[in-house]
Amino acid sequence: MQRAFDHKHIKPTLILLVALFGTSTIYYRQNLAWIDTASRQFVAFPDPQYPDDSVILEPDGITTGIPVVPHNYRSDGVLEVSSSASHPIHDLIAQAENKWHSKQNIASRNIQQAFYEYRRRYGRFPPKGFDKWWEYVEQHNVQLPDDYDQIWHDIEPFWGLDPADLQRVQSEQEGHSESYTIGKGVGEPIKIVNQSLSKPELMRASEGILSLLKPIEEHLPPFRAVMSPLDNPYAFFDYDVKQAALRAARSKKRLKMQDLPPTTVRGWLSACPEHRSHPAAPSKSGFTGRTFIHDHRKTMDPCFHPKILETHSQFLAFGDFPPTPDRPMIPQFSFCSSTLHYDIRIPSLLSWVQDIHPQEHNPEWDRRSDERLSWRGSNTGMWQTAENRWKESQRPRAVKFASDTEGEVKVLFPPTKRDDPVGEGRNVSRSKINPAFFDVAFAGSPLQCPEDYCKEIEYMFDWRKFQDARGAANFKYVLDVDGNAWSSRFQRLMVSNALVFKASIYPEWFLDRIQPWVHYVPVQVDLSDLHDTLAFFRGDLYGEGSHHELARKMVENSRQWAQKFWRKEDMTAYAFRLMLEYARVMSLDRESMSFSI
Repeated sequence: MQRAFDHKHIKPTLILLVALFGTSTIYYRQNLAWIDTASRQFVAFPDPQYPDDSVILEPDGITTGIPVVPHNYRSDGVLEVSSSASHPIHDLIAQAENKWHSKQNIASRNIQQAFYEYRRRYGRFPPKGFDKWWEYVEQHNVQLPDDYDQIWHDIEPFWGLDPADLQRVQSEQEGHSESYTIGKGVGEPIKIVNQSLSKPELMRASEGILSLLKPIEEHLPPFRAVMSPLDNPYAFFDYDVKQAALRAARSKKRLKMQDLPPTTVRGWLSACPEHRSHPAAPSKSGFTGRTFIHDHRKTMDPCFHPKILETHSQFLAFGDFPPTPDRPMIPQFSFCSSTLHYDIRIPSLLSWVQDIHPQEHNPEWDRRSDERLSWRGSNTGMWQTAENRWKESQRPRAVKFASDTEGEVKVLFPPTKRDDPVGEGRNVSRSKINPAFFDVAFAGSPLQCPEDYCKEIEYMFDWRKFQDARGAANFKYVLDVDGNAWSSRFQRLMVSNALVFKASIYPEWFLDRIQPWVHYVPVQVDLSDLHDTLAFFRGDLYGEGSHHELARKMVENSRQWAQKFWRKEDMTAYAFRLMLEYARVMSLDRESMSFSI
């Protein structure tokens, strides 16, 4: 969190400037080193998913004469662009780099530091086996050993529930439709102990999880865990129920299931606090209406952005009948989760690659000649019929957005000088800019639709061949969009030498361990910022105002990150710590399952 403007930190030179220029407006650029993580000062989490809900204002430097209205960093994760300030992506990148370097610099170097950092963050002792986990981290050079907040957010609500009740509902959940259970007895290997899958091929998902846990199974305590082989999360929570569990957890109490509050009936917004189920009011004077992401996690949250419920298949697939929130909350694992679900996230090996081979199919960024943003994929996301709203879901919208040639679109082209005002943007014909900016299309043939309606869908879009590695290697920019759920291609794209633009509603297991605007370009789900973000890096229709050097640097960062932070060993380290936490919270004797130095 950056501090708001503080008069106590104004340098004497600024005071002199005020004296010289009288009432002229003076703005002071904040010191980007003022970050809570840099001081290791404990920050209480008022919301289990968001460490800080404060509004950040980033002034635009020192100016005299015409006042500069700073960009507005809203509490919902969106930055509103001020026309009189410089282009905000410069600041977003600088802030992100500072946060990333600070996170690396303060990482624990030994188990004593890791132990006390765990205590500081979560107010509890680490789980039993933490020393063995640390040995694995050291032996395999796992980076950022403190940054597993996602595990804590997933597990913490269950601390507030009685473990006997948790064991009972977990046992009842075993064998429910489309699940399998992995387990481990005392002195035994991890194995599948139950399953109720309708298709044998669904069992392939278990192979990846077992392979991640195999290297460390001797260090895991006994447990049983229900897993979903499906792409989607399915454990929908009620806000009041989850908050009751969190309050109990943080006061070191345990609630019986029957003592939880009743669920509310507000559709998907049952998972939101009532005061937050409305979008933030946009600013007016001095603002362009253009926006960018400054906090990717928050922009994934329908509680902040209810429009997501109308634009993503995760929610559109249920039509007018959202599911009823779970009561009680049942511990269960999935490969992804949304901010409205409480599935416990676990890494997946699906589509994971160590590198792209042969290397001639992955040329350096400068050797790629196509400046368009590329995407090819199937029309996955939800079952598609003439009666439902599949056309409003993320993938059909992306294809239509990029191929639309009707009318005009306002684009925020970057000024030629770094500190010049970004302005209001310019109207450009879609027939000119979209073919020059995008190569986005469905590939293959229609899926997830009745046969007759699939034929209709085939006529609605321009279907192309799937890109092979050689064809994809020509593009400098690539788009990553959710499908049925999380995008399994993201890791492969990060290994490539293309700049990745990512639009998603799923905070994945690695989100604490990656930095938007350093390793990838975050894009809003409605794609309203896509023209503007791409224009910043590639320039206008003629390449003027481009920032190729920043694109090249981000590509280098992303590839290095994927090879250093998304190895099999990194996924095993995550799964190792996750299962230690899970086994403890499910234990009838939680205190004996804790670790102390």
